[in-house]
Amino acid sequence: MHPPAPRHDPRKVDPDADTAPCNPALLAHYNSYGQPEFVARGYYVDTPFTCVGCGKSEIWRATQQKWWYEVAKGNVETIAKRCRSCRRSKREASATSRMIHLKGLVRSGKSAS
Repeated sequence: MHPPAPRHDPRKVDPDADTAPCNPALLAHYNSYGQPEFVARGYYVDTPFTCVGCGKSEIWRATQQKWWYEVAKGNVETIAKRCRSCRRSKREASATSRMIHLKGLVRSGKSAS
């Protein structure tokens, strides 16, 4: 029988290895029986993805994941799916659509609430 593999110590993560340490105490509450892979591992890793908007290959950096999950309190089951320019375009389109809708409400005399 083989001895158990040594568990990775997140305090010894090489900062040049495209990783960032995970602090589970800063994560938003999640209702799950398990835990996200990055919590079990103890650190975030750079994750490649393909943008659903333009099809461009991108990398969701470990530091971006740390910000998303721990600072912005993003859902731990979400991952990046749009590149920066597609996110910006989608945000602008939503803002324009919202403004058109609100102008229509004002014209019709209805409340915006």
